[in-house]
Amino acid sequence: MTAEFTPGERLVESVLCEKFAVSRTVVREVLRQLEAEGLVTIVPNRGPEVATLTIREAESLYEVRRALESLAGSLFAERATDEQCTELVHCLNEVKKAMASDDPGRKLEVKDRYYDVLLAGAGNEEIRKLLRVVNARTQVLRMYSLSSENRGAKTVAEITRITAAAAINRDPDEVRIACEEHVRNAADAALLAMKRASGH
Repeated sequence: MTAEFTPGERLVESVLCEKFAVSRTVVREVLRQLEAEGLVTIVPNRGPEVATLTIREAESLYEVRRALESLAGSLFAERATDEQCTELVHCLNEVKKAMASDDPGRKLEVKDRYYDVLLAGAGNEEIRKLLRVVNARTQVLRMYSLSSENRGAKTVAEITRITAAAAINRDPDEVRIACEEHVRNAADAALLAMKRASGH
């Protein structure tokens, strides 16, 4: 999944109608939903535009992501089937291959697939819904994080630790700690890139 629109970009209804071959009513309804999820901002006298995150908002979102992913990891260790454990190990191998490439989009795609399996094994649909919103709002930052220097090797080590704890040792406490560390490190890399891009 890649970001098709950039933060701060104006969203013109007529252009969106033509691009997606839908009516103005549909576009307006979708924009209202995206505004509710924090993905679109309605600017007076200008109209809708892609929301821009502040550094503080980004920090807050990563705090939420850390809590949700650590809970999901713990629940996976407790609830996942043997088949889901095998699938998580398979996804880890795909993550390893992708991290060795220079394709940020591919890296994000395989990580999303990994988390699909982790969340399915956790058996809590509310966590999945909440994380979808958090990840959508931090999509650009996730690309920053995965593209940062040396992040690929660290990501592989962190995901390997999560997988061992969740799918092999079935240790809820260890996987919670591993997930927290992974998100904390991803946040540090993303926020550093964000600060550099904004001149801080």
